[in-house]
Amino acid sequence: MDGWEDYHLHQFIVGKYPDEDFYGIPFPDDWRAAKNETLFTLKQILKNEGDKCIYEYDFGDGWKHIILLEKVLLPEEGVFYPRCIKGKRACPPEDCGGIGGYMYLLEALADPENPEYRERLEWLGGEFDPEYFDLNGINERLRTI
Repeated sequence: MDGWEDYHLHQFIVGKYPDEDFYGIPFPDDWRAAKNETLFTLKQILKNEGDKCIYEYDFGDGWKHIILLEKVLLPEEGVFYPRCIKGKRACPPEDCGGIGGYMYLLEALADPENPEYRERLEWLGGEFDPEYFDLNGINERLRTI
């Protein structure tokens, strides 16, 4: 499992209520207009160390991530950007039910005697290690953007 496939709605939320800006896929009938995300980069939104935004993915499951610009480093010659320099744990599976569903999934997978163990493992394609983090795999995916 390599992460989310980007088939759910998502948005970036910048600022604090009630003055936040939304970046995503604009819909004409939306009650709050989202700026077209394809016209902006994170570098344009997060400019200074300490700036942050919320990335919300899959409005049904309700995944929210804080993206914090911790430090701006000078680019290194011969290095492809963007790149991930650190992380931990696997991405939760698509459509697992948000935080509550993911916690339930982890509980079922931790106990082979759990009545849902086999069903959940099959749903995941046969294996899932929540502690696995593939830094090289993530950077390979970033190269395709």
